[in-house]
Amino acid sequence: MVFGKGFTDRSLTEQEISDICARSLESIKPDGKKILAVIPDHTRTAPIDVMFKIVYHILEDRASQLDFIIALGTHPPMTNEMINDRVGITQAERESTYKKARFFNHCYSDPDQLAVIGNLSEDDVEAISGGLLRESADVSINKMVLDYDQILIIGPVFPHEVVGFSGGSKYLFPGISGREIIDMFHWLGALITSPAIIGHADTPVRTVLEKAAEFLTMDVLCMALVTRGMEMAGLFVGSSKDAW
Repeated sequence: MVFGKGFTDRSLTEQEISDICARSLESIKPDGKKILAVIPDHTRTAPIDVMFKIVYHILEDRASQLDFIIALGTHPPMTNEMINDRVGITQAERESTYKKARFFNHCYSDPDQLAVIGNLSEDDVEAISGGLLRESADVSINKMVLDYDQILIIGPVFPHEVVGFSGGSKYLFPGISGREIIDMFHWLGALITSPAIIGHADTPVRTVLEKAAEFLTMDVLCMALVTRGMEMAGLFVGSSKDAW
């Protein structure tokens, strides 16, 4: 089930955003749960500051743990100052008003951060790619996720030259995954070519991401933002496979 709202002629009000978030977060029964939110780095234009503050205030007294990991993919780590700017708070506010939140950078090349949760076989990849690629790949992800009851993906959806569209499971793969699965599906995207991929919802690369996400055993909720600059024209919430 996906719910939310969006407009072509105006942006959502903060109250509308808050109402959608409250309804969606109530659906996961957050009381006493350990929750990890996956958010984009500074290369993705979106009002993550608005979303962070709303989600934090809804969950701060209900979740037993509330952490945020930056979906860096292969990008360099963000400094504390950059993270604070991303979520729209000062360091003083981080240590007081938002002290329950912890923030983590992901590093795709650090084996100590990763856990292998599955494997896509040569047969799997050949079938998905229509014979373009026959190559197996271990599916690894930041091992932090294994310690949580609930994953929240919070991020915008844009046309993307490798996957078709960003959003949903792309915040997990490559957002917080390891090198092998990243390399494999980028090579697949190159074989298909960007003109044949960008702006298409159903692509072989997207299928790879969704197959990889099926190895996760905890609940994953996606809060997909439709943006107009730094304004939010829409917000849709559901599974990581459907909401984006």
